Amino acid sequence: MKNYLNFETEVKNLESELDKLKDPYNQDGLSEVDTSKISSVEKEISEKLEKIYSNLNPWQTAMVARHEDRPKAKFFIENLFEEFIPLSGDRFYGEDKSVISGFGKFKNTSVLIIGQEKGQDLEKRIEHNFGMMRPEGYRKTIRLMELADKFNIPIVSIIDTPGAYPGVGAEERGQAEAIAKSIECSMKLSVPTISIIIGEGGSGGAIALASSNKVLMLQNAIYSVISPEGCATILWRDPKKTLEAATAMKMSSKDLLNLDIIDEIIPEPVGGAHRDKDLILDNVRNSLEKNLNFFKNMERDEILNHRKNKFLSIGRNKGFTTQSDVGNDLSMKASILENINQNFKKNSKIYYGISAAVLLILFLSIVL
Repeated sequence: MKNYLNFETEVKNLESELDKLKDPYNQDGLSEVDTSKISSVEKEISEKLEKIYSNLNPWQTAMVARHEDRPKAKFFIENLFEEFIPLSGDRFYGEDKSVISGFGKFKNTSVLIIGQEKGQDLEKRIEHNFGMMRPEGYRKTIRLMELADKFNIPIVSIIDTPGAYPGVGAEERGQAEAIAKSIECSMKLSVPTISIIIGEGGSGGAIALASSNKVLMLQNAIYSVISPEGCATILWRDPKKTLEAATAMKMSSKDLLNLDIIDEIIPEPVGGAHRDKDLILDNVRNSLEKNLNFFKNMERDEILNHRKNKFLSIGRNKGFTTQSDVGNDLSMKASILENINQNFKKNSKIYYGISAAVLLILFLSIVL
């Protein structure tokens, strides 16, 4: 059974009509299949979808990103990677089923795969905690990222979470510390790291694994510091103002690419990724291969510097302000006194030598 969003009513009616045309025996009496009518309705459906999805507002985009039928992390792991070996446990507390992680091969290259899994049905969603990771999940990924870094293995993270789990138990076990450590670990790695946001990229739950060299994003995915409902509740005290909140937060892929927060948009089929899973799979595969090849001839130090410079440059030229205190060399502007002080520290031995020579000459001139 297909699931439709509230702005897809016309498409739903047309597809119901199409199903009846393709199977006339379910109607009263028997009739021949009208192929010309079927072609006409299929064309109309395509036109409707193209019209709707070419004019999505930010809140509608958020609804598409959360679509029940949208391909999840497990789908991409099973179809993109070979010889996948899942690894479990953080070696401190236990296993977190909201994240699937392990080593596998992509185009005959060993990679570490980390995927936030929401689950396809209600039972699986409960099992995977709706993709909301607990501290043990982040500590597991830290353990595996450090292992991948030790053996020079690239890391691919598949992001799809409304946020980190906010439960009492998670907070007691150090949720904030685990997220901070995950970000710190991600920034220190000297192997290529690529993150793909396939649905929701929510708050610290996403950034903990998306502090990568390359951040890719599906066309109808979202990436934000808070959900539109949460933002609307805080700012307007009205959770119904989701459109205003989603627009203000600039959470769509186009806005984020324009702000240089993400590096690439992976196009989706018309109507969303769930309408043609083979096509979205090919698009993700091609993008992943291209971005892994980008780092193929880079040294480990170059990869680390690439990631640092990427995050240091965010917000320098685009954002809510028109001016920045950061120079082109990605260092803060210093005053004249600070520059003199830094220069003295850098060349202190030379200055001490010159001072000693001057004092010796003065002493000799007085004595002689």
